[in-house]
Amino acid sequence: MKCPFCGYSESKVIDSRPADEGASIRRRRECLGCQKRFTTYETVERMPLVVVKRDGSRQTFDKIKLINGMLRACEKRPVGLQEIERIADDIEQELMGKLDHEISSEAVGNMVMDRLKDLDEVAYVRFASVYRQFKDINTFMEELTKLLSDRNGAQS
Repeated sequence: MKCPFCGYSESKVIDSRPADEGASIRRRRECLGCQKRFTTYETVERMPLVVVKRDGSRQTFDKIKLINGMLRACEKRPVGLQEIERIADDIEQELMGKLDHEISSEAVGNMVMDRLKDLDEVAYVRFASVYRQFKDINTFMEELTKLLSDRNGAQS
């Protein structure tokens, strides 16, 4: 590790401790050239998640876009931002845990819909109507019918 003060490339670690809730390690170092101390952080290098869109194009996974889509679906619904962020975190963790770092946008959309269905049915239908690109009232009614039959099946 190069010293930020003199540029010397040798240093010794004086102290190490977890940081960012265990996501990284904070190290206090001392330069063997000028004896000044400095702090470094060590984190795990992650492979970026890539979302393969319907048209075949690829984009880096963006949790903010995921949250914004759910916020639009949950607008004026009794769903808190913390719940939406938790869902986005869960989806991101699940995707990071997969061996394949390319995921289809369809799979991401289905993950969101599965969670919204349990959270708020109106938000689920709103999200599904945009995501599945409902063309007319019949496709909308088919989705509502499925939702009702799922709900009635769960109550039996």
